[in-house]
Order: sequence, then structure tokens, then C-alpha cells
Amino acid sequence: MKKLLLFLVVISLSGFGQTAEDYFNRGSTKFKSQDYTGAIADFNKVIKLNPDVVSPYNNRGLAKSNLEDHRGAIEDYNKAIQIDPNYSEAYNNRGSAKLKLQDYKGAISDYNKAIQLNPDYANAYRNRGLAMANLKDYRGAIADYNKAIQVDTNDALAYNNRGVAKYLLNDKNGACLDWSKAGELGYSDAYTNIQKFCQ
Repeated sequence: MKKLLLFLVVISLSGFGQTAEDYFNRGSTKFKSQDYTGAIADFNKVIKLNPDVVSPYNNRGLAKSNLEDHRGAIEDYNKAIQIDPNYSEAYNNRGSAKLKLQDYKGAISDYNKAIQLNPDYANAYRNRGLAMANLKDYRGAIADYNKAIQVDTNDALAYNNRGVAKYLLNDKNGACLDWSKAGELGYSDAYTNIQKFCQ
């Protein structure tokens, strides 16, 4: 009888005892399937169990951004940075949330920090280029897109965005070549630009 009771206790504990890792994995799966509200609920549970771990704050921030809660996302990125001031991904993501809120200078500051921490961070260069383009600094944007492409030669979005900046600087040929490359790399919206501006 004692063996059976012990076995039942083990079964009941293993069936209901979710670990922080379980919640994190489940939240990540929900995020990938675009169930951002469900992902946030699971990341909340991870944070409750392990409040000093960076990645749940960062991932919850990404989920909030996908729900257009950019201010809430910034709070999560701030907490991630407070825990680990060298976490370049949180700076990049906070910059992207600021970009969505049209705080372009604040976004550039965060991208600068992400790049300082990780000089080969292609997304941070591309994102900083987008912020610069929003400030109408097209030459600065092109320099960042160039760097993003140097780091990741398959960055279709960097080619597309560089094409836009070139077009705005009246370099139609350069723009069309970049859009063509972006399309070749799988960014289908680039073909819309070609049809609209390169004929």
C-alpha cells in the first residue's frame, strides 16, 4: 500500500507541477503561433517563478509589441536591461518599440547601444537605418543598410529599405537594383516597388 501511495503522489506531482522552463517553452510556442496573449500569460508565470531571468521579460516585451502595446513592451525591455545591462537584444527591441512610437532619436540611441554591445548585430543596423530614414537622414540610413548587408548578405529587408532610401535620394537605378536583390532573396513586396517605380 505504501508503494502505491508513493506512486500516486509522484504521478500527481509530475502531472501538475509546471516548471518555469515548461511555461517558457509553452509561451515560446504560443508566440510562434501568434497567440501573443497566451504567450504573455505564460511568460508572466515564468517571471513569477524566476523574476531575475532576462529572456522572459524580453519575450513578453516582443509579445506586447505584437499586440501594439509598445509602452508595456518598453517596460519589459527596461526590466531586462536592468537585470543584464549587456543584453543587446533588449536594447534593439526597445529601440523598435520606440520606433513604433515615433521616438526616432530614442530608438537610435538604443540601436547604438545594441551595436556597441554586439558590432555584428545586422538587425540593429537595419533598424537604426529605418529610424534614420524616418528622420530623413537617407545617407545615414544607407550607411546602416550597407553595414547590415555586410554582416548578413541575405538580409532582404536591408536591401529593400536601402532601395527606398536610394530612391528618395533620386538614385532610381540603385534603388531598382536593391529591390531586385531583395526580391531574389524572398522579400516579395520589393517587386511591388519595382512595378511602381522602375518601369
